[in-house]
Amino acid sequence: MDTSFANVVELVGQAVDVAGVALIVLGALVATVGFAFRTISRQGPFYEAYRGYRQGLGRAILLGLEFLVAGDIIRTVAVAPTFASVGVLALIVIVRTFLSFSLEVELENRLPWQTAPQQRN
Repeated sequence: MDTSFANVVELVGQAVDVAGVALIVLGALVATVGFAFRTISRQGPFYEAYRGYRQGLGRAILLGLEFLVAGDIIRTVAVAPTFASVGVLALIVIVRTFLSFSLEVELENRLPWQTAPQQRN
């Protein structure tokens, strides 16, 4: 494989990783500022502000995890994959998928294959 191609793919994978980390940090910052504003200005009950904070933080983590998995896939599969590197990638994807699944269940209060409860007016 061409060395310059491998370098470009490595840089792209690192850029996607940086984007994932930036999304988590920025999402956490936005969620925290929003929570602080709602709490200080007493907009609604505290538990609603807290629930919104948890959901915002969870969504930021989920989106960041997706980018981090994509970065791992780009670097592992595009640059001379070996059984060892693919095995490590598989373990990383399994762990991150479990984290994503757990966060999704926590945020939605239901399993992904269950229908969403109907909203009452």
